[in-house]
Amino acid sequence: MDRLAAVEHALRAATPNSLLDAVTVALVEHYGVVRVELRLVDYGMRSLQAVETVPLTTEPVMIHDSPQGRAFGSQEAYALADPDEHTVTVHLPVTVRGDRMGVLSVTLPEDRYAQAPVPVPEIQHVCDVLGHEILVAERDTDLYVLARRAARLTLAAEMQWQLLPGRACSRPEFSLGGHLEPAYSIFGDNFDWSASADELTLTVTNGMGEGIEAALLTNLAVNAMRNARRAGLGLADQACLADQAVYAQYGGTAYVSVLLLRFDLATGDVQAVDAGSPRLWQLRDKHVRAVPFDAQLPLGMFEDTPYECEHFQVLPGDRLLIGSDGVYDAASSVGETYGERALARSLNATRLLPPAQVPEAVLRELATYRGETPLDDDALVVCLDWNGRP
Repeated sequence: MDRLAAVEHALRAATPNSLLDAVTVALVEHYGVVRVELRLVDYGMRSLQAVETVPLTTEPVMIHDSPQGRAFGSQEAYALADPDEHTVTVHLPVTVRGDRMGVLSVTLPEDRYAQAPVPVPEIQHVCDVLGHEILVAERDTDLYVLARRAARLTLAAEMQWQLLPGRACSRPEFSLGGHLEPAYSIFGDNFDWSASADELTLTVTNGMGEGIEAALLTNLAVNAMRNARRAGLGLADQACLADQAVYAQYGGTAYVSVLLLRFDLATGDVQAVDAGSPRLWQLRDKHVRAVPFDAQLPLGMFEDTPYECEHFQVLPGDRLLIGSDGVYDAASSVGETYGERALARSLNATRLLPPAQVPEAVLRELATYRGETPLDDDALVVCLDWNGRP
């Protein structure tokens, strides 16, 4: 068994809570590593938190001012030599299908690092395997979930984060990323996606209210849409079933705004149901335009509301951005709303960033625009790049 296969075997044989111990022992034995550290990105996408038995024992490092953050942001290995210790520490991204999870830092003796063949590409493969194993292990342990927290989550935020499919996803036809702010005290915004061999379904949801009530409402609507999607229903029928579920539970006293999109991966044809406040912008050839839809009633407002699909086309090179009302209605310190013009400027300014980084960049600019004005609603951004199918 070669050394790479031996490390993979050790990871897959480890108990869910001992993945870091297993990968450390294997890397020391097979690669001559002298130190290993695993950090996962926090919910706010601002810091990298150490995975350890007692959370928050080790100081976090900031993404935007650290060597670990450089590897996380560039998604490339970053090596840093320590002449005094005669070692080289290599920071490597841990990413699963486009979803950036964190950074594995391995320290090697400088002579071991310099020898041929350089082990860094193999250790990067180990990081990929480690990321998959963490996702599986999270079913059975809280260790990695706790490592993502820079602060305690409210119960509503806990419910909303557990509802998300991830924060990014990549396939040959598309890449997408999404982010919620505030990360630790969420109201009712949410996003969801699912990709099959032929289609991508993407939904952005805004449940009315705040706290637990908003989280319960959004959970009901998202799971109703998932149930309809998994039953093979069309996009309009997914909206209808979720509408009936929300109305049956709340009798019209609570409702959910949602934008439902279904992409044909082969043709770029997009079906859309616009049932509320989330809005869509398209960047094509450096030109930004709002994609208009016929407004339909939010889910659960009335009994048996009919919904209809609209269509538009995406082309290779298109970028789509979806924002909640907490983004485009956010007010500055003098009371001016962020609006579509500022959002269009932000979309153009971030056009060179990958989709996984765009939501956070837009929300940082939004925070600068607000100044000292606190958020009084969730701010949600989802970005999708369309590559098309050859």
